[in-house]
Amino acid sequence: MKAVVMAGGEGTRLRPMTSSMPKPLLPVANRPIMEHVLRLLKRHGLNETVVTVQFLASLVKNYFGDGEELGMELSYANEEKPLGTAGSVKNAEEALKDDAFLVISGDALTDFDLTELINFHKEKGALVTVCLTRVPNPLEFGITIVDEEGKVERFLEKPTWGQVFSDTVNTGIYVMEPEVFDYVEADVPVDWSGDVFPQLMKEGKPIYGFVAEGYWEDVGTHESYVKAQADVLEGKVDVEIDGFELSPGVWVAEGAEVHPDAVLRGPLYIGDYAKVEAGVEIREHTVVGSNVVVKSGAFLHKAVVHDNVYVGQHSNLRGCVVGKNTDIMRAARIEDGAVIGDECLIGEESIVQGNVRVYPFKTIEAGAFVNTSVIWESRGQAHLFGARGVSGILNVEITPELAVRLAGAYATTLKKGSTVTTARDHSRGARALKRAVISALQASAIDVRDLENVPLPVARQQTARGSAGGIMIRTTPGVPDSVDIMFFDGRGADLSQGSQRKLDRVFARQEYRRAFPGEIGDLHFPASVFDSYTGSLLRNVDTTGIAESGLKVVVDASNGSAGLVLPSLLGKLGVDSLTVNPGLDESRPTETADVRRSGLVRLGEIVASSRAAFGVRFDPVGERLSLVDEKGRIIEDDRALLVMLDLVAAERRSGRVALPVTTTRIAEQVAAYHGTQVEWTTTSPDDLTRVGRDDSTIFGGDGKGGFIVPEFSSVFDGTAAFVRLIGLVARTQLTLSQIDARIPRAHVLKRDLATPWAVKGLVMRRVVEAAGDRFVDTTDGVRVVETDGRWVMVLPDPAEAVTHLWAEGPDDASAQALLDEWAAVVDSAGR
Repeated sequence: MKAVVMAGGEGTRLRPMTSSMPKPLLPVANRPIMEHVLRLLKRHGLNETVVTVQFLASLVKNYFGDGEELGMELSYANEEKPLGTAGSVKNAEEALKDDAFLVISGDALTDFDLTELINFHKEKGALVTVCLTRVPNPLEFGITIVDEEGKVERFLEKPTWGQVFSDTVNTGIYVMEPEVFDYVEADVPVDWSGDVFPQLMKEGKPIYGFVAEGYWEDVGTHESYVKAQADVLEGKVDVEIDGFELSPGVWVAEGAEVHPDAVLRGPLYIGDYAKVEAGVEIREHTVVGSNVVVKSGAFLHKAVVHDNVYVGQHSNLRGCVVGKNTDIMRAARIEDGAVIGDECLIGEESIVQGNVRVYPFKTIEAGAFVNTSVIWESRGQAHLFGARGVSGILNVEITPELAVRLAGAYATTLKKGSTVTTARDHSRGARALKRAVISALQASAIDVRDLENVPLPVARQQTARGSAGGIMIRTTPGVPDSVDIMFFDGRGADLSQGSQRKLDRVFARQEYRRAFPGEIGDLHFPASVFDSYTGSLLRNVDTTGIAESGLKVVVDASNGSAGLVLPSLLGKLGVDSLTVNPGLDESRPTETADVRRSGLVRLGEIVASSRAAFGVRFDPVGERLSLVDEKGRIIEDDRALLVMLDLVAAERRSGRVALPVTTTRIAEQVAAYHGTQVEWTTTSPDDLTRVGRDDSTIFGGDGKGGFIVPEFSSVFDGTAAFVRLIGLVARTQLTLSQIDARIPRAHVLKRDLATPWAVKGLVMRRVVEAAGDRFVDTTDGVRVVETDGRWVMVLPDPAEAVTHLWAEGPDDASAQALLDEWAAVVDSAGR
């Protein structure tokens, strides 16, 4: 008789262990579950076996081959798509059509007497015999009822407690006659219990149930996986353990080195060529895989450690699972129920709390306290790019190695001999990464113009002067430990979505172009960058009336690169100015919201006491600015957008202004009053840049301190916005507080709701359905407009498991009520 081993499941409930390894290859006592199954088949004379494979099929085939090492004959039936429990066996029909055969799962641990099962099948003359066992909790299994003769009377798949009428469940082990294939349609998903067996019973075919005695564990969850390890070590299941029993329950495989001063309290297992140093304590139900190194002072209890893992000094592992090729550094602690995926790095003195899942290829930085799962999908990025380019923690997620690969991929998307402009902020991390980027670009036949430390708008402007693209490395705004690697196109704007996807594909495939020795790119350091920038700015932005106005302004450079451009600019403007915080501070490459707020308060005090016309505060890279009026009061960023809009529209009297759809509709009133129109864009800066390039566009902004001055540039530029503001104020003869006072107050509220990735699409569909007959705007996300003009906008975040909501009403209470109403819609869909 032949056997069929079903080994095609993905084992999604066992992730992250099964993220990079098929479930049948998960080790139990250092042997794959499927190997235990095959050895059981061999013990009962079932040496000729067909293995059905689908998920990561090549790994299963490569591990077991033709079965020669096990003394068996293995062949494989590959599913191109999931076909269900019956469909996968049907896929192997050609090898099974001549005689009865046994079907068994490749990911369930058992020691049932298969010979007794086969004999029962033959005695009863059954078409199908279902192997049954009794379990204390049948909710996760299919319940089966048999009569006194063993004939099946009823099946019930995964019942509720109210439907439980037996503790006898289907183990997924069957003996079948080849005639059963007549009831299985080819190439479509079909299940035994749900599709085939009910039809056979309806036709009165002989289906019998055999209640087996012995051990059976469906290894479908992390809990059952750890339990299976303990049961093997306790001797509750009759399987072969590869190694020597040094003392009762203490198993050590060939080639393992265990120091005499290590404390071993069995039952436990130490794999081949593992090394356990002095002072280590390994306690019961621990499995240490092959080639594992356990350093002195480490403590392991009920831990399952896969192959090639490094366990550092004084680390502590309790009740956890650690995937292969992972490094656990000194004094790290992994708590009960945690699972670490393959090829992770757990930093020194970090703590991974119980039941946390760390997916493969992740790094937990030293000293981190991890109490939520770190999932490679959870960042919400099917690709590299987030809202600010490629972002992550310096030397943890963003390493020099990653920077080299990214730059190599970017270079590959460009023609050989092209020029790329590089720049950075004033942080040491950005400086180090930029050097790696330059090397990779040159090695890919790209010439490099390195601007070194310059404001972000200067980097964009210089890129647009003859380069094929640019790369800027800066500290992530508000996150001092993180960096952003920003990629520009030939116009100095962020890469389009299409270009991002192209770069993403090259990076994922690792198909980097390399230059021949004579093609290595050159490196240039352009001179007079700041003079070139300020000269161009003053030629393109209207500065008439400034010199005659006698205006006095206070400028806060935030100790960033924005201060590098100000000396020559302010002198040429002829304005009376006071500059504060002009020097570079490497220890403060960015600032938190609280630091920025306190800086604005201080700026307001200086403006009021010096009787200046207004004050501006740049962000450290000169991309954005915040305003303080002549009374020293902070003008909030969303309000500053309306003030700038009013000034520009009042002077120009025609044209378009580009604003994201989340902006208050009062902007439409301001624009219309002065004869201009609003062009609503998505919340992406790329879209604002696109509209900003149009000749009819006179202004753009995002309500977060980002302003576009189209006559000079189509991207956010704090310095250009500052120059334009001085000219507008000088010519209008109005103060900022007077302009602010004439604009109606807006009432826009925002809320963020956690939304699992799996239901984001459902959430948006429910929002559209709930909108009913109301006007729906889908410029970005879904904006629902009430008949009275109130509106709410629902937008899924592209990089996080979050949904953003905005609501506007005639007052805060009305906006709040609208926000609450639609938050309930989003919440109900996300449950």
